Amino acid sequence: MNHEPKIAVVHPDTLAAIGLRQLLQAVMPTLGVDAYRSAGEVPAGQADAYVHYFAAVAAVAAAPQFFAARRRQTIVLSPVPGAPLAGYHSICTSASERSLVKALLALEQSAHGGGRNMPPPPAGGAAPSPREAEVMTLVVKGLINKEIAARLNISQATVVTHRHNLMEKLGLRSVSALAIYAVTHGYVDISEI
Repeated sequence: MNHEPKIAVVHPDTLAAIGLRQLLQAVMPTLGVDAYRSAGEVPAGQADAYVHYFAAVAAVAAAPQFFAARRRQTIVLSPVPGAPLAGYHSICTSASERSLVKALLALEQSAHGGGRNMPPPPAGGAAPSPREAEVMTLVVKGLINKEIAARLNISQATVVTHRHNLMEKLGLRSVSALAIYAVTHGYVDISEI
């Protein structure tokens, strides 16, 4: 029997739900993520099996009793900054990708004690070399190749090589994914990104 903790995305926009599911799986790779168009699609016996619900404002408004019963687990996805529904945590989905990743990481760290209450990350995979770790932390902090080269006293070509090797080694495809990796593995504090 599978005891993997799970998150549910409840959003009437299928494309938005798919994108958020992928982002959540990147931030918290040890969790399963299911997507539904409405609270009514959540299987009857499964409603309380989810550790979190990421739900669109419209989905929460359409099923107020369902989400009120799960208020502590529900994060409202709002297209505007601020809390659109009193008593619920919220994340602004119209923010930049960097801001959205930072908000999700902050939520994971604050809600789960820096990840202590979450299952451990999957074992395996190559760790960055010390120099790759230096390059990674500077990339995640927002420095460009020229600035990284100057700070580490190496050529820009060497920075590009380290970045390429790092992304290949970790199987990542974006700076956002690299930021998630760096924060969740303790290379960078969330306040530094």
